[in-house]
Amino acid sequence: MAGIKLKNISTKAPKDTNKAKTKEKTEEIIAALDELQNTMYAQHKHSVLIVIQGMDASGKDGAIRNVFGHLNPQGVLVQSYKVPTAEELDHDFLWRIHKHAPGKGMIQVFNRSHYEDILVTRVHKLCDDKTAVKRMRSINDFEWLLQEHNNTSILKFYLHVSPEEQQERLNERINDKHKQWKYNESDFTEAKLWDEYMKMYEDCFEHCNKVPWHIVPSDNNWYKEYIIAKTLYDTLSGLKLRYPGLKK
Repeated sequence: MAGIKLKNISTKAPKDTNKAKTKEKTEEIIAALDELQNTMYAQHKHSVLIVIQGMDASGKDGAIRNVFGHLNPQGVLVQSYKVPTAEELDHDFLWRIHKHAPGKGMIQVFNRSHYEDILVTRVHKLCDDKTAVKRMRSINDFEWLLQEHNNTSILKFYLHVSPEEQQERLNERINDKHKQWKYNESDFTEAKLWDEYMKMYEDCFEHCNKVPWHIVPSDNNWYKEYIIAKTLYDTLSGLKLRYPGLKK
């Protein structure tokens, strides 16, 4: 993904995409995912790590709720990463991440992730370029470790939303009583750093791409959810999952 420019990638669903039919497909896929997940849980051989990144109001919470909320909660865990605690800062930056890596049979969803330590930290000058390069090498090694030693499939999604759509959604948090609990004045401050965030994301895509990124157009929530569900379905289908027989 060298040289990628997010400004050249659409944030909307393709014009010829039928919304009603796509939503219907998503429902069918999620129903199929339920059986695939149960099989993976029973087989206890594979695991899946879902990394969801994106700017504020890109729809991370909604994607998690609407795609993974329909699966068996015994086999799905969600971990959100916010500002590190004092204890977490006393350890290496991957310490708080690794302890939430998925066990066999599990789907683990990261709402934000280890990538925050080469994104927001760089934007706010808490991490210099030299340190960022070291961290990116460690991230690549960490993801390789999960793949090679725990049969973990890793899916990384960047929810690609436009600045105009972001502003509209942030304003909804002021005016919609059902969304006011999400309001954070600092989100508007962060939005002003849009260009800097885009540079950091593009650098991340270039140097942390041994596990490929899925850049998901996210101005249309229904399309975003379809892409995430379909990608997970294709991944699980490729694992040749099967229920184990009777124990001898």
